[in-house]
This record gives sequence, structure tokens and C-alpha cells, in this order.
Amino acid sequence: MEHSHKHSRGHSRQHSHTDEHTHHEHGHTHEYQHNTHGKTQQKILCIRPQSGLSGDMLLCGLASLLELSQEQLNSHIKTLNFPQLEDRVRIEDRFVNGIRGKSAHITLEHEHANRTLADIKKIIEKSGMHENAKDLAVKTFTLLAEAEGNVHGKEADAVTFHEVGALDSILDICLVCALYTELAPDNFICGPLPLADGTIHCMHGLIPSPAPAVLALLQGAAVCPFAGKGETVTPTAIALLKTLEAHFENWASMRMEKTVLVYGGKIFENAPNGSIFALGTSL
Repeated sequence: MEHSHKHSRGHSRQHSHTDEHTHHEHGHTHEYQHNTHGKTQQKILCIRPQSGLSGDMLLCGLASLLELSQEQLNSHIKTLNFPQLEDRVRIEDRFVNGIRGKSAHITLEHEHANRTLADIKKIIEKSGMHENAKDLAVKTFTLLAEAEGNVHGKEADAVTFHEVGALDSILDICLVCALYTELAPDNFICGPLPLADGTIHCMHGLIPSPAPAVLALLQGAAVCPFAGKGETVTPTAIALLKTLEAHFENWASMRMEKTVLVYGGKIFENAPNGSIFALGTSL
């Protein structure tokens, strides 16, 4: 598994109502609230990736903000029409230095399949995912194929995925796109991505951190130094941030509704651990 690791201001005459609105970019529907001045309140998703970000961390954060039951999470996974992935994900409490957070526990058998972009597109198209989620997933994998092609001097269609083509990455990307479509934020903000020196073990052997595919995807992203060593941000995470059009900014001005601390699979010594996922509405 790749890793890097709850009202509006009181007013005696204030009222609210909801309007169904179609989000033109991602095609999902959601509700807006209006205040007394007729100003639209937007739903804001904010991620502060203090110790990094990965596909399973995004999965965990979105599922936690949506407060999905295990049954609801399993239902999402079943829409992928991939029996090997069913009932394999649990969102669990995890304690790091005595601080409780959430973590995605994923149990999948290791496989040695090498899939091309065309192979993965077929898997996505055959799934029962919402069409908008399918589009997001295909775009994410295309970005990854382009990055890998850049690294290895190949066209995107000629790239054979290894780690990214494995079942866990297909699960991460498809489920993140499905959950993001369900959450339907109007604005997605992410803090600077922490980068660290060190080495990473992969199928090509030992490679420097940040990984070449990460470097190929970082254009336009805000980054900052990190006290730990090794991989902090994965290619899957960056490709998802780009696909979902995250804005790299400071904390949003918003009325906080939900927060969750998410831990990745890697815990760093002598460095802050966990990334914060927050959901709120514009002021």
C-alpha cells in the first residue's frame, strides 16, 4: 500500500434554505445555504498535510468527514466491480504519541500485475461508479501515466504501471474520486506539501526522495521542508490533488464544521505526524 505516511452566526431574522445546484465542473449536486444578505455559503474542504499525503490518507480523510459507516464504505467499494477489493478497507482509530487520529487499514493480497493506462481505463469504465467519479479517476491515472512516461522516456500509453497499477492504488484513486464527488466541496484548499530528503525503496531499487514521479508532478504545487526523512508525498496523492484542482493556500476563512486527524502508514521520529482534514462553510 502506498503511503507517505461541526452553524451560522446568530441573527434574530436570519433564515436559511437550500437550493439544489449542479456543480458544472465535477457534475455533482449539492446544497447551498444562504444567509440574510442572500450571500451564498460555500462548502470548503481544507487539508493541512503536516507530515505528508498519500492516496490512503485522502481516502481515510474523506470517508471520515462523510462519517461513513462500514456498510456504506463497503457499498462504495462494491461499485468498483472488483471482487478482490471488497470488504478490504476499514477506517480505524490510531494513536501516535498518545494522540488519537484515524487511519485506513487496507488488507489486499500482493499481486504482480503490470497494467497499462488502457487496462486501467477499462476497469474504471466497467465499474458502477458515478460517471463524474469515473472521469476524475481516469484523469488521475492519465496524469500518473504522463509523469511515469516523463521519468522513463516513454509515451503515456506505453507506460506499464507497477506500484500504481496494483489493486491498492486502483482502490485508493477510484474510492477517493467517488468520495470527493459525494462530499462535493465548492472549494478545495491544501497547505504546502512537505518534502524531505532520504531514499525510497521501489521496484527500480533505491531512489532518492522526492521520487522522480513526484518531481514530475510538482509543477505549480506549493512545497515546504520537512524534518523527517524519506517519502512524505506520493505520486498518487499529487495526481489526485491536481485532478481535484486543489488550491495551495493558507487556512481558509470558514466556519468549521468537522475536523479529523489522519495518519499515514509511515510514522516519523522527531517530526510532527498526521495531516488535518477540515470541512466548513464560507463566512
